[in-house]
Amino acid sequence: MLSKLMRTGLRWLWLAVIVLALDRFSKLMALHFLTEYEPLRITSFFNLTLAYNKGAAFSFLGYASGWQVWLFGLLAIVVSGVLLEWLRRLSYQNRLVSVALSLVIGGALGNLWDRIYYGKVIDLIQLHIANFYWPVFNVADSAICVGAFLLIWDAFRNRKK
Repeated sequence: MLSKLMRTGLRWLWLAVIVLALDRFSKLMALHFLTEYEPLRITSFFNLTLAYNKGAAFSFLGYASGWQVWLFGLLAIVVSGVLLEWLRRLSYQNRLVSVALSLVIGGALGNLWDRIYYGKVIDLIQLHIANFYWPVFNVADSAICVGAFLLIWDAFRNRKK
């Protein structure tokens, strides 16, 4: 049975585990070493800033009464389940899509962990240019974005073939 699973896209799930571990580690370090909403300047364009988000990307629904935490948590579970099934049906040789799906799963589970444990998502990475500040995000968000980009890239790449 294990050899059969290793011939599917599930073979790439180790990436999801790495994303989840890096996300948890970075968030625990942020909770331990950073003061909430006080930027720690790293470079001229990069700060570490402990922030919280009860909503989705860019604090979408972040100020709702609390139901959104459950909605986004349930959404993460459903999406992860669908992506796991997609991975199971893929050949392990379809590396790009397998990597993309594993990144999204790892990111979704990282943010789900926060929603379950803290009732909000911990963010810590802040990029800026002059006085333009990108919303604070985390490792999980980055993995989700990279995974989504790779899926879009694969779709356009295969469309040209």
